[in-house]
Amino acid sequence: MSLWEYANPKKFTETVTPLIPWVLGLAAICLVASLIWGVFFTPEDYRQGATVKIIYLHVPSALMAINAWFMMLVASLIWLVRRHHVSALAAKAAAPVGMVMVLIAIATGAIWGKPMWGTYWAWDPRLTSFLILFLFYLGYMALWAAVDDADTAADLTSVLCIVGSVFAVLSRYAVLFWNQGLHQGASLSLDAEEHVADVFYYPLLVSIAGFVLLFLGLVLLRTRSEIALRRAAALDRRAEARAAATTGEPA
Repeated sequence: MSLWEYANPKKFTETVTPLIPWVLGLAAICLVASLIWGVFFTPEDYRQGATVKIIYLHVPSALMAINAWFMMLVASLIWLVRRHHVSALAAKAAAPVGMVMVLIAIATGAIWGKPMWGTYWAWDPRLTSFLILFLFYLGYMALWAAVDDADTAADLTSVLCIVGSVFAVLSRYAVLFWNQGLHQGASLSLDAEEHVADVFYYPLLVSIAGFVLLFLGLVLLRTRSEIALRRAAALDRRAEARAAATTGEPA
């Protein structure tokens, strides 16, 4: 069996339809379990106090905001090279989900930043690159909406996705590129000195798993919807063409 079989819209829809409820159900279980575990059964941090517990929303959402764009990049490259419509529609479907992840990360970061930094926002390198990434998400979605021809829209948004990937990389590694800045290092790191304490680490992993499953489930659901909308639009065009042929009017 080839992976490219799922580039067929009918095959893709038939495969993912029974999976979506299971993926979203597992996501809900992981998210609820991690939040209960992290909020009620972990201690306060000796420096950050209770505000440390916002990592169960902030870290996974920031992680998925960046990786969602990389998923869109891969799907866009597949479209440009192989011209598989499912990949283009998957990238389109992922954009609103990724944008919401950026908003969650920015909002939770602001809530954390006020008691820690004394301000909700600072023009820190990572924060600034994250804001630019959010604008790229908006631009990507606006471009899809502005272009009538679906294939042309897919081409243009794929190019935009490639350009925006620079800021996705900067969002992930800005702390490494610029030593200055208020933002702390990575919560998940191979460096034991930077790595979050184990008492916070394990519920954080469960929360990340929940966000990954949530993203996957929503993208599958939205991609299925995009396929259905594209199919409906194609049927409408055929119906209009047949009606025009019957009446003798130009389609």
